[in-house]
Amino acid sequence: MHGIGNDFVILDAIQDPELPSDLTAFARKVNDRRLGIGGDGLVLLQRGVEAPFRMRMLNPDGSESEMCGNAIRCIHKLVIDHGHTDLDAFDVETGAGILHLSKADQERVRVNMGFARLNRSAIPVLGPPDEKFLDQPVGQVRGTTVSMGNPHLVIFVDDVSAIDLAHLGPQLETDPIFPNRINVHFIQVVNPTHLIQRTWERGAGPTLACGTGACAAAVAAFETGRSERVVDIRLPGGHLAIEYTDSGEVFMTGPAETVFEGLFPLPA
Repeated sequence: MHGIGNDFVILDAIQDPELPSDLTAFARKVNDRRLGIGGDGLVLLQRGVEAPFRMRMLNPDGSESEMCGNAIRCIHKLVIDHGHTDLDAFDVETGAGILHLSKADQERVRVNMGFARLNRSAIPVLGPPDEKFLDQPVGQVRGTTVSMGNPHLVIFVDDVSAIDLAHLGPQLETDPIFPNRINVHFIQVVNPTHLIQRTWERGAGPTLACGTGACAAAVAAFETGRSERVVDIRLPGGHLAIEYTDSGEVFMTGPAETVFEGLFPLPA
């Protein structure tokens, strides 16, 4: 499945609970675009404990991510398409907490992504834990950090197409100031309601889209006086609508699509 080009191998572990014994190794294998199926992550749909459903995601390098905005919309579609509920709206457990998903229209899913957090300790970023990290220097650039349950660094630039993503992305992802590494986003402000985004994802590299990153970009743009609270964000794979409310909650609306279904052999 994919959400605006951010593609995932999704295992329906409700329909078939058997999972590989070594998920880290399996994630590396199945996400390989030449030797496996290929994807930006391995996603598991499971029954939840405090909500009806649970989502887990492992990056192509085998590390586990707390959340993925494009994957959670795919989970909404998969749950309905596979007949696990007859409801259009329901909750899903994630590593970033319980999120509420609902059907926006025939093609798009609306997700309450929870509250954006800006304190250094929430990211985490080294330094005074209660301070915000807004337009602060990181290496040779200035950036703003936001947690959407997972960590994001947002850097505003005049032209995202001019950024050497393959060079700057891994440098910033692994900067010592970020103990858990970080997702890196370069943002071009077209006007106060329209942003353009390019992303280097932690553990995955360049991707066509990042839903939690788009949420972080909208928050960072508003907090630094560059945008309004409701923005359209254009990513290489498509568009997301993001709303950053007065209360600090963030809502994301975008599509999810199924590419194919099939069988992949589990390791012996």
